[in-house]
Amino acid sequence: MEMTAKGIPVSLRPYFQEYNLDDLDPTQDAFTIIKRTMARGNRMELHWLFSCYGEEQLARWVQEAGWRSLPRRRLLFWQAYFDLGNMPERAGIWPH
Repeated sequence: MEMTAKGIPVSLRPYFQEYNLDDLDPTQDAFTIIKRTMARGNRMELHWLFSCYGEEQLARWVQEAGWRSLPRRRLLFWQAYFDLGNMPERAGIWPH
């Protein structure tokens, strides 16, 4: 798998259209990288994500931020994968 100088898979470039992928840092930009890769990544990209951040950090991210950041379908998948149980419900824009 081809990587940027900072170790991010080049195949993730389509998911970071408003960023220069070469400028993203896996440590400083972890939130954005985790969010986009968990939402859209393929098997090899997810394998890289787990090797880079570890299962514990990714599970914690899903629990703390994923419920409001990930598309519902992906959130339900990761919730089941990490066996996280019930998570907060996303509130709509309007109360009705």
